[in-house]
Amino acid sequence: MNVADFLTDRQVDFRVLPHANTYDAQRLAQELHVPGREVAKTVLLRANGGFRYFVAVLPATKAIDFALASASLGGAQFQLATELEMAAHCPDCELGVLPPFGSQYAMKTIVDLSLAEDEEIVFEFPGVFPRDACTRPEGPTVLEDPVAKGVYHMWVGGWRSC
Repeated sequence: MNVADFLTDRQVDFRVLPHANTYDAQRLAQELHVPGREVAKTVLLRANGGFRYFVAVLPATKAIDFALASASLGGAQFQLATELEMAAHCPDCELGVLPPFGSQYAMKTIVDLSLAEDEEIVFEFPGVFPRDACTRPEGPTVLEDPVAKGVYHMWVGGWRSC
């Protein structure tokens, strides 16, 4: 998936943020000097033993509440997908780098709406180095028509726009 083309075609303003290489969303927030709640991490979820997959987008400061996700989506049982499953279902993605747009992989997207509370969010930008972009929250929250919202527990927080 070419994220730049996807956003440009949908007239979503974004900018690429230069930074040193990082290996998780919290470290990315530290590197860019932005709060973790403004960095969107994207994870692939396996539902019902692999019969269905979802892309979940949440702030770096949060963890998925699997019980709440299950209750919000009709009792589906969720687990984190493995890196092998991610490679199989998102073959054009770098290992561990999944864009927040599940529709591009024929998957539904779950978005934590707290991402919409800030003026901008940062997310990984596959295939580009530096590979992160800063955009307004309409990126994943509006373009994807999320199926569930708020299925996460907060760990820590903060605020400042990128």
